[in-house]
Amino acid sequence: MRSAAMPIRESGPRGGKGLPTPASGAIGGDAIGSVKSVTGQSPPVRVLNYLELESRLDRSGIGTAADQQRAALATTDVSVVTSPWRGGSPGRVAANALLGRGAVREYDVAHCNMIGPGTVAVARHAKRTKTPLVLHAHVTAEDFAESFRGSTHLAGPLRRYLRRFYSQADLVLCPSAYTKRTLESYPVDVPIRAITNGVDTASLAGFEDVREEYRERFALDGLVVFSVGNVFERKGLTTFCRLAEETDYEFAWFGPYDTGPQASETVRRWTTDPPANVTFTGWVDDKRGAFAAGDVYCFPTKAENQGIAVLEAMACGKPVVLRDIPVFEEFYTDGHDCLKCETRAEFRAALDRLADDPDLRERLGENATETAAEHSLERVGEKLVDAYRDVLDGTT
Repeated sequence: MRSAAMPIRESGPRGGKGLPTPASGAIGGDAIGSVKSVTGQSPPVRVLNYLELESRLDRSGIGTAADQQRAALATTDVSVVTSPWRGGSPGRVAANALLGRGAVREYDVAHCNMIGPGTVAVARHAKRTKTPLVLHAHVTAEDFAESFRGSTHLAGPLRRYLRRFYSQADLVLCPSAYTKRTLESYPVDVPIRAITNGVDTASLAGFEDVREEYRERFALDGLVVFSVGNVFERKGLTTFCRLAEETDYEFAWFGPYDTGPQASETVRRWTTDPPANVTFTGWVDDKRGAFAAGDVYCFPTKAENQGIAVLEAMACGKPVVLRDIPVFEEFYTDGHDCLKCETRAEFRAALDRLADDPDLRERLGENATETAAEHSLERVGEKLVDAYRDVLDGTT
């Protein structure tokens, strides 16, 4: 039986959140991007793109989304700062205040990606100074459940908190129309706009070149059914492993998983004693290796706000098998750029079809590449600029 591997680290583009910011538009805590105005204002529009607990979210989808926003904005004429605090941290706020330099940076729009106390502080400052506030809804109660131990029990209280939290914004952004409907049902009583998280195709460049290296590293042979991302039951872990038990294909899940007290029983059980044909790789810095080593991307997730890794698999031309859930209806078409399934028997049949039909794999992969191109970071940047213009003009 193949045991779960320890996380690995290596050189190259980082996986998960670790997308390198393009050199042409590099940004950081103190760095500013292009200085052209997008709204005719003078001085140029400066946006705070804030991710609370950024260093701790470097293996999360939220971190990936924030990185992609910044890469997208680097293609526009918006100036960006990534920390609201002068000096780069809340710990220096008091010192700067005592020196009369002010504790908080100046910016025209606050765009926040998390829901914790640091973000609450930024939101309150925005309200006090009448600065337009954009809150990005990466977290919902629905996708919080079945993520870690106890998360399902906390989903109800979280929903009530999110209703109040998001409702303080001038505009809420979210990754999909499905998420927009979910937030409206809470209800969140402010304008909500869906903007795709997009896909950073530049971070995947050259993935084909590392295929043999990663297949050898994890002892993968033949047709490899794979998934990429954090290992959660909500993402279809049990279905993934049961499919492996019922077929002869190799299965690999590239992504980190908890082993401590915060890990759910289901995650601990499958990762410590996986089926013989399942490999859990742990954290892989170079995500290109995951998309290179795998052949069919299988994602039996139960709930998503979008699913960035799906777009990444499509951008790499991989055939994709998805659970037929509402969020995927607006993005993907069964039989054109993916196969959609509801039951485990349907997943099994879809994998068998793809294994037996190389032409089907190629056709789905080609169409998937075209679908991913519709989610380019350039388009994301344009939509973000439109959102900032609207909150500045008061026209949301």
